[in-house]
Parts: sequence; structure tokens; C-alpha cells
Amino acid sequence: MDSKEFRKNGHEIVEWIARYYEEIEKYPVKSRVKPGEIRSKLPPVPPSGGESFESFMKDFEEIIMPGITHWQSPNFFAYFPANSSPPSVLAEMLTAALASQCMIWETSPAAAELEERMMEWLREMTGLPSYFEGVIQDSASTATLAALITAREKVTGFTSNSEGLSAARHLRVYCSLQTHSSVEKGMGVAGLGRKNLVKVAVREDYSIDSQALKSAIDKDIASGYTPCCVVATIGTTGTTAVDSLGEVGQICNDYGLWLHVDAALGGTALILPEMRWMTEGIGFADSFV
Repeated sequence: MDSKEFRKNGHEIVEWIARYYEEIEKYPVKSRVKPGEIRSKLPPVPPSGGESFESFMKDFEEIIMPGITHWQSPNFFAYFPANSSPPSVLAEMLTAALASQCMIWETSPAAAELEERMMEWLREMTGLPSYFEGVIQDSASTATLAALITAREKVTGFTSNSEGLSAARHLRVYCSLQTHSSVEKGMGVAGLGRKNLVKVAVREDYSIDSQALKSAIDKDIASGYTPCCVVATIGTTGTTAVDSLGEVGQICNDYGLWLHVDAALGGTALILPEMRWMTEGIGFADSFV
């Protein structure tokens, strides 16, 4: 594809995207294809050569689009907000064009410093303490995993990363029955073991029962376990429950535990000053997603 074709085809794709957003409500929100239907329409072997742009768009419309569940539809209410927008689509075009590897400052100074500033802006927007600093992860689940690994390293004196997971045996992590599944999955990936995730009872409003949390920690200490971390949630995905950071944080402070706050669902509401009651006690937090 030369620059002339690129300009022509690029304009056609932008036009397609604009039309898609204008007409998105005509599509069924949930794809109506059956399992295996899309795969059956794809060649069993890769093509021996490239295809024309027209052929590519024909396949996109006739094969791919029927298998799309339309997350951008105003009628989509499942899971969680994952919205795009025309400005963000254009920004993605620039990102793809530059194709920078942003692993360290030297490989992309602009990306590194832009990330730092964006995290500062987000901190200010959500009213978090001025000493909070952050990085962009590829997902909230990955960020939670990073927090669990950091908690593991802290409680083992930063030895498990160098000497292996034998130093991390019998560590316990606590969360409520409403906590997102990414915490349990992260326990396995971090080598802490899913069986060492203690799910604590909740109150009538589905927030974690702080007294039950304290009792669980005391029981584990008496049984020879080492409490490591507590995960508190601002907006559980099932019930939008909000754990009391003040109560949970004080317990973590008393026992010397890492406090991780999962605000992946409810955290955006912190942009509104009237919703910042949810972060009362945020000073106890060691990590925040």
C-alpha cells in the first residue's frame, strides 16, 4: 500500500467509523451468531498473498460484523463501561502510526513523561492524596496482580522475587465475598495460591464486615499463617458495594498489612466531589487501581 492508497483507504475507514457511530442502534446489541459460525467462514489456511482493500472490507462486513457484540451501543448495559469515542479513535490512529515501544524512557521519552503527567492529572481529578504516583497498566486485573506481587515482596522482605516462592509460603490475603475474580486469579499467578485467599463475610449493604475481617486475621495468625494483604473495593462489579477504607485501613495499620484498593468500577465517580466520601481513609492505602 503506497501513500496514495493509504490516504484513500484511510478516508474510507474514517467514513465507515463515522457511519457506524451514527447508525449503531440499528445493530443488535448482542451478536446472534452461533458458536463456531465465524470460524467456519474463515479459510483453514492463510492466504498466499495480500488481498485488495475492497475484499478486506467485504469480509469485515460479512464475516466479522455479524459476530460483534456492540459495546459502544447506548443500549449496552452488561459488564462495565468500556466506551470509546471519535477523538480516542483518531488518537489510536496516531499511536498505531508511531508504533513506539514504550518500555523505558530511552525508547520513548514522550510516552514516559506523558504517562507521568496523565497520572498526576488523574490523581487531581479524583481527589487522591498528592503523594500518590502511578503507572498505566494494560488492565485493572494486571494492576491488581502487580499490587499482590508487591504486597508479597514487602512481607517477605523482598526475598521471594530473588529466592523463589518458598519465602512466600503460608501468606494470606483477605477480601470480601463480593470482590472481583481478578484477585483470586492473581493469587494463582503471583504464586500465593488461591486457597490462601480468605473471603470475608459482608454486611447487609454488601460491604466487607470489618469485625469478621479482624476475626479471620486473628484466626490465621493463631493457625500459623502470615497475613499479607487486604483488598478493599470501591464499587464491586456485582452489587456496587463500597468497603469502608477507614475501618479496613485501620485494621491493616494495626496488623502491618498491605491495603490494596480496587476502584476499577466505582473509581471514576470520584471525579465528582460529592462522591469522595468513598475514599475516606484512603491514607491507609498502599496501592490503588
